Amino acid sequence: MSDGLFDLPGAPAPARGGGSLADVDHTAAPLAVRMRPRSLDELVGQQHLLAPGSPLRRLVEGDQPMSLLLWGPPGTGKTTIAAVVSHQTNRKFVELSAVTAGVKDVRQVIDAARRDLSRATGAVETVLFIDEVHRFTKAQQDALLPGVENRWVTLVAATTENPFFSVISPLLSRSLLLTLESLTDEDISRLLDRALTDERGLNGEFELADDARDHLLRMAGGDARRALTYLEAAAGGARAKHDQAVKYQDASEPTDETTASDVGPAVIDLVTLETAVDRAAVRYDRAGDQHYDVASALIKSIRGSDVDAAMHYLARMIEAGEDPRFIARRLVISASEDIGMGDPTALGVAVAAAEAVQLIGMPEARINLAQAVVALALAPKSNAVIMAVDAAIADVKAGKVGPVPPHLRDAHYAGAKKLGHGSSYQYSHDDPRGIVPQQYAPDVIDGTDYYNPTRRGGEAAYADRVAAIRKILRDRKRDRKEERK
Repeated sequence: MSDGLFDLPGAPAPARGGGSLADVDHTAAPLAVRMRPRSLDELVGQQHLLAPGSPLRRLVEGDQPMSLLLWGPPGTGKTTIAAVVSHQTNRKFVELSAVTAGVKDVRQVIDAARRDLSRATGAVETVLFIDEVHRFTKAQQDALLPGVENRWVTLVAATTENPFFSVISPLLSRSLLLTLESLTDEDISRLLDRALTDERGLNGEFELADDARDHLLRMAGGDARRALTYLEAAAGGARAKHDQAVKYQDASEPTDETTASDVGPAVIDLVTLETAVDRAAVRYDRAGDQHYDVASALIKSIRGSDVDAAMHYLARMIEAGEDPRFIARRLVISASEDIGMGDPTALGVAVAAAEAVQLIGMPEARINLAQAVVALALAPKSNAVIMAVDAAIADVKAGKVGPVPPHLRDAHYAGAKKLGHGSSYQYSHDDPRGIVPQQYAPDVIDGTDYYNPTRRGGEAAYADRVAAIRKILRDRKRDRKEERK
């Protein structure tokens, strides 16, 4: 390794097709590395990228040169796809560290790739893999452009951040953007089963208890690497327990020829898993009652302005592996349902938190969610908005849908004036108050109050304004009645 530039482990750099992430010493490599898929068919999840004829299939199986930007949360297969490209295509594979490489390193790789392509015989194409490309400066990304544009290298760049914010436009326009999705519990469970039985993994030497599996799935949060790392740690603890049991049986019955099989297979149970990863299981079923109970408690604590209780329930949801997008959606609803015009900025805070979840993902997004929870819990509360819209909807459902007053009807078509549409409409901006006392509602609901603002927080100012406006509008109605008399 030199100046952040290196060929992948175990790779004879100049060899045709050499330099694969898959070509590592499996006896010492972590479980997540040993179980890395060797082909697209072994890839779990991301089915939207694996259809026949898809760009990824063409790159790997058709050996077609094209540059890719892989965008997705951690542990969803970005590095794995790079490994498959290196393993299944007839190309030289080189990786740059986005943390330590400089412009000089980028140019060295591109120059070497250009020389390899210009050989009279035995020309070799180069795949350049850059993990965390969003850490590259603009100058470093600019240095990639000639190689990508002229196809001297096939760039495979991975990022966990939105490339429309973190990758320069010229590089983005010259690459194909593939979006990877978080793995589902079913995807992670399949990976665990494979790791437990595959000879590259735990080779059938362990059993995984159901409650331990559930806890693993919660902790993984859609991250395959995290799931396999925790499984490997728990397997070490289970092996130690199993070996202890064998020694105890040997000591208690010295005449017997006891083997490990007499004790039974090593079991990865919940206690072993909790001890191995130093993380207690949160009793929380994302598919059952607790999912809704804890979510309900979060929203009701925000509604009740108990910021500490709200933070507790948020922490429980996060630790249980709840989808942060679900949490964010609940906060956006609460911002209008429980706060509304009490603090009109609350909705902006909640929406910003939801966008942050999409932009940066977990675990960092926990901070954005926490900020939103604090802001919403401490904001003045008002349910006047939801009461208003629901009351209006109830009247519409009850049939109170009278005709639109003629002066409000569309007058932008031939014949509208003959029908009297818009003829007596008065333009609000012509009145110095900005309010013209004319009828807006249909006769059947004219004078009905749907919005009844509270006197809490910022809504107090709206309450005064609503009262003043209604007086202007309804004085018109009273005057007309008096005229009729």
